[in-house]
Amino acid sequence: MIINILLISLITIMILKYNSKILYIIPFCILPISIRAFFNLNLSIFIHLITILLLSLITPNSFEFIFIQMIAGFLVMLTKKNISKMENLFIAAAKITITYIITFSLLTLIREGSLEKISLYTFYLFFFSGILTTLFVHPLIFLFEKLLNLTSDISLLELSDTNTPILRLLSKKAPGTLQHVLTVANIAEESAVSIGANSLLVRIGSIYHDIGKIKYSKYFIENQQNIINPHKRLSPKESAKIILEHVSIGVRLAKKYHLPDSVTDFIRTHHGNSIVYYFYEKQKKIYPNIKVDKKQFQYSGPKPFSKETAIVMIADSIEAASKSIKNPSTKDLENLVENIIEKQKIENQFSNADITLKEIEKVKQVLKKKLKNIYHTRIV
Repeated sequence: MIINILLISLITIMILKYNSKILYIIPFCILPISIRAFFNLNLSIFIHLITILLLSLITPNSFEFIFIQMIAGFLVMLTKKNISKMENLFIAAAKITITYIITFSLLTLIREGSLEKISLYTFYLFFFSGILTTLFVHPLIFLFEKLLNLTSDISLLELSDTNTPILRLLSKKAPGTLQHVLTVANIAEESAVSIGANSLLVRIGSIYHDIGKIKYSKYFIENQQNIINPHKRLSPKESAKIILEHVSIGVRLAKKYHLPDSVTDFIRTHHGNSIVYYFYEKQKKIYPNIKVDKKQFQYSGPKPFSKETAIVMIADSIEAASKSIKNPSTKDLENLVENIIEKQKIENQFSNADITLKEIEKVKQVLKKKLKNIYHTRIV
């Protein structure tokens, strides 16, 4: 944010020294657009206001400058956040240009009493400012991403391509897992939309959350087609170790393939600090007189710490569990959703996430609806 402010200030100072009459050719609206690509609306407004007020100390016609830039900046920030699509970017640039022209014309009318003295030269400056905004906003966002390890929607959209090297490897080594994560992505994305969370981040996080299953793919049930379950040859502790390890393997693969931290977070948190109950209970049955150490069957965490990571944890657990029900009825699926989320509440898996009970209820309804659509259930 400081770099943004300093950059636009430096450009303004240079232009003013060269020729103050071409001040409005500077694409000031790049600042709120680039900030909005990474942060929220409130922060974008705050940074834009600070920058414009600071620059007004050195610009001619300070009131006119502040008024025009505030109106244009606010309009940009209230448009779609997703400027990764060129269509949205061109629309934003057109709105900026039109807003500049209309606002400048109205100020001239108020000041002069007529539009006769209005300069078309200024309109040309506004037009070129809009063009410069379109040309340089994406390179600027890309530069900030690489220098500061930030993640914008542009990068997330690139990761949605299933032909990325890591997803091609997942498709080859663990095709069942790939189908699982794509299903999770669909139901989790819809859940995120229902509570106003970042649906694109949820989708991408869902797609990559299980990449750690690549190494021991045959030990996960979705990849065990026409083969003997390899867990039959292992003790519960050995099986649990392999299952638990897919999280740490996934984190290492994320670093190797340079996935953003915001995506890696989904790999770390999609099981929270829950226990692999199947093998835990199996160990207790085999050794009923020996106290079982839960930590040997427990994920290391951390727990989900945002709405987005919480949604993926819920969707992942429910989608996986739904596969274990043969010919599920509507009632079966509804009970499944209720039971799994209730279990996660009891385990306190949502304690670090800023998701409310009301939002969890909305997520429940979406998941029930999506599962019914997937399984085309009969009504009971």
